[in-house]
Amino acid sequence: MNVQRQDWSLQRKGIIDQERHKERVKEAIRKNLGSIVSNESIIMSDGKRAVKVPIRSLDEFKFRFDHHKRKHVGQGNGKTKVGDVIGRENQQGQGQGGSGEAGNTGGGELYEAEVNIDELAALIFEDLELPFLEERAKKAIPSRTTRFNEIRRTGIMSNLDKRRMILENIKRNARETGEAKFGNVKKEDLRFKTWEETFEFQSNAVVLALMDVSGSMSEFKKYIARSFYFWMVRFLRTKYDNVEIVFISHHTEAREVTEEQFFTQGESGGTVVSSAYQLALDIIKKRYKPSDWNIYPFHFSDGDNYYSDNDDAVRLADELIETCNLFGYGEIGDEGFPSYRRPAGALLSIFNERLKNKERFIGVRIDEKEDVYPALKQFFGKRGVEV
Repeated sequence: MNVQRQDWSLQRKGIIDQERHKERVKEAIRKNLGSIVSNESIIMSDGKRAVKVPIRSLDEFKFRFDHHKRKHVGQGNGKTKVGDVIGRENQQGQGQGGSGEAGNTGGGELYEAEVNIDELAALIFEDLELPFLEERAKKAIPSRTTRFNEIRRTGIMSNLDKRRMILENIKRNARETGEAKFGNVKKEDLRFKTWEETFEFQSNAVVLALMDVSGSMSEFKKYIARSFYFWMVRFLRTKYDNVEIVFISHHTEAREVTEEQFFTQGESGGTVVSSAYQLALDIIKKRYKPSDWNIYPFHFSDGDNYYSDNDDAVRLADELIETCNLFGYGEIGDEGFPSYRRPAGALLSIFNERLKNKERFIGVRIDEKEDVYPALKQFFGKRGVEV
């Protein structure tokens, strides 16, 4: 099979430039995971394989002709060295805020990069794991890892290693023509990455997802809770093949629900947090013996609770901490409402006061969409015993 040069056309960019561009896009995504994780287009993507995320334009370096027709542009003394700033265009009146007259130059451009959601998930989950995962009587969770560990001459085009292909093409051209350059790609230049999947069996684990669906949970608060659980569920199913997930919704009463109900149920009624904790403990007692299972309950609420229920909520939370590997509580504030103005009677402040010496309790506060990613890292950051 002969591969013609036009088959590798990249519309104004060479292969090397495109790979560099992709790396810069990936780095831009990594630096902005906080805002991307809570991006509505991703949370509402219904499992689509690719989503669009806003990325600042990444132009390639290039020379520009002087459009002001000034004299002696481009002349220098020949003493410049790497790193010297030659000049900046329009240093005055750029219209970038502050004092001065309004400018007439355009602002920075943003474009939507289409990113495979699995690639995005890999960046988000690269430093996450189930915390305090311990040896249990039964081992049933095969944790799957994929490693690209070999290069071959044949394979599917989606696994083409472009960098190695370019190197092989340049070396062949150097041998055949005496000129080391890229071009005239042939089948013999192609190199493909292959992989192997390794499985490590780990201890049983179950995650209990508890969510407040009372009338005080506004659209913003529901969105934040579901954003966290969207990524939590995806993380567990990406990294662990058979982790069980139990979904519990509560207002004044708690009930176990399906995953679909959990992510779509509307709000109503008052709040009795202890009902959710009691149901979680009942489910653990009936189905998940602590000597056989690693158990992780996570609860998200807005912190409002029926005042006479707080003592029961603390008592049952303490029982969950003693029973489980980790108990995580996330409290969601009103959008734009500063944390320091939160009432002292909110549940997180009560937990922080009465459970403050509990190593395996983690409480987080979320006031903005960008706080979802730090919450994931706090709950699932690497710590404790690794199996």
